[in-house]
Amino acid sequence: MTAFSVLDLVPVREGGTLAEAFEAATLLAQAAERLGCARYWVAEHHAMEGIAGGATSVVLAHIGNATDTIRIGSGGIMLPNHTPFQIAEQFGTLDALFPGRIDLGLGRAPGAGPELQRALRKDLNRAAEMFPQDVVELQALMRGDTTIHPTPGLGAKPEFWMLGSSLFGAQLAARLGLPYAFASHFAPDHLDAALEIYRRDFEPSDQLDAPYVMAAMNLFCAETEEEAETLSTSQLQAFVALRTGSPAKLKPPVAGYRESLPAPAQAMLAHIGQASAVGTPGQCADTIRSFIARTGADEIIFAGPTFDPQERMDSLSRALSALG
Repeated sequence: MTAFSVLDLVPVREGGTLAEAFEAATLLAQAAERLGCARYWVAEHHAMEGIAGGATSVVLAHIGNATDTIRIGSGGIMLPNHTPFQIAEQFGTLDALFPGRIDLGLGRAPGAGPELQRALRKDLNRAAEMFPQDVVELQALMRGDTTIHPTPGLGAKPEFWMLGSSLFGAQLAARLGLPYAFASHFAPDHLDAALEIYRRDFEPSDQLDAPYVMAAMNLFCAETEEEAETLSTSQLQAFVALRTGSPAKLKPPVAGYRESLPAPAQAMLAHIGQASAVGTPGQCADTIRSFIARTGADEIIFAGPTFDPQERMDSLSRALSALG
């Protein structure tokens, strides 16, 4: 049976505050728990005024205290931004606070320009090249297979995940025997090829006996198709702003927004939004089932920020009810 989960960027609304964003994240995680979702993940982004999840482990500590059973984790930690030792300490702390509930999803793409590289004091291109070795080192730190032992961190057992949007992550996940999460909600191009490689080349590990695939979808579910499309336009505006180099806080929905754009922008949104369920509960359920049939995914993780946080919780509830 397919599991369902939630991916949150902890969006900051236009006219809103960071405190409101964190409160909305808490309510979303609690709603996901009530609805039976498997996990709630926060994605690491930096220097973006519309995304409040930069200090990912700190946000997860807050979410952990506000929930009881749902798994919480990173979707993901961009390891080139950090040292393995730092992440071992942070997620070792989380594992001690919330044992059996912590996921450590790791990504390679630092997503940082020169200014952020200077702020992080990192050569991120070089760090990205070291990503496979850093993943192995991070695992070794937690097992105690190193001369220096992180405290917290030594003996911690978060569930490691490999994230990706290309073939590289699929190959590394297969080689290390890790579950694999594909970012199809914004980078669908290599989805099918990546999953084929991952399953074909998977090598069992101490953590995982057989391949396990999570695929991401955007979800905007409302009572009518028109309402759902309007609901999605806050994210569409964010995509356009990001692609044009002007990211900002999450904007209110705009009816007819997609149709108001020039043809190239419409084509861009159609392309990156291929893994999306937008419509009524029945329409969304059908789209999700078709996507599961296509990918064979063991788990679907839903992205899809809304300007009104309540709308996202309602959207998730409607879709999961329709899926039964």
